[in-house]
Amino acid sequence: MTPPLQIYFVRHGETAWSLSGQHTGRTDLPLTQHGEAMARQLATTLKGIAFSWVLTSPRLRARATCELAGLGGSGDKSARTEPNLAEWDYGDYEGLRTAEIRKLHPTWDVWNDGCPGGETPAGVSERADQLIARLRELTGNVVLFSHGQFGRALAARWIGLPVAEGRHLAIDPASISILGSEIEHPDRRVISLWNAAALG
Repeated sequence: MTPPLQIYFVRHGETAWSLSGQHTGRTDLPLTQHGEAMARQLATTLKGIAFSWVLTSPRLRARATCELAGLGGSGDKSARTEPNLAEWDYGDYEGLRTAEIRKLHPTWDVWNDGCPGGETPAGVSERADQLIARLRELTGNVVLFSHGQFGRALAARWIGLPVAEGRHLAIDPASISILGSEIEHPDRRVISLWNAAALG
């Protein structure tokens, strides 16, 4: 019997900009020391799970979290880079805090407006849908190492909601979430777990 698809979504550990609230899309920041410790803690929770696929954003902070969590090794199940797991591209707003952006655009909301020189909500939605289409071809436990804003968008699209509904799904650094399907209704996609802390 083919094992059902179950997606473990892991947000990367803490960075200097996740602490300061600066929008971090393309900027390739390393994890802080605390972020590295958070990533190592993930190993305790993830080590007993047999993953058929390990996919990571191309950004350093996600790749480092994957490696420190014990899933970046070599072999058939080594981590593969998935470009669609990259964070929302904040364009001209990269590195700015929301309060700074609102001095330029008082009613700005990334979920409605996107970012000049970066991605629109429609563009992020399309990218999430492309990733979901790829994931639905896989089976078993799949783990994704990615980012906060994109993770929220992905979860919304997984359950068929507009990408803007991701604004209601808070997600902390080094948290674990699970996307899957109902056992008795395999075509009904669900969020089985959201924003859970790793076991210490």
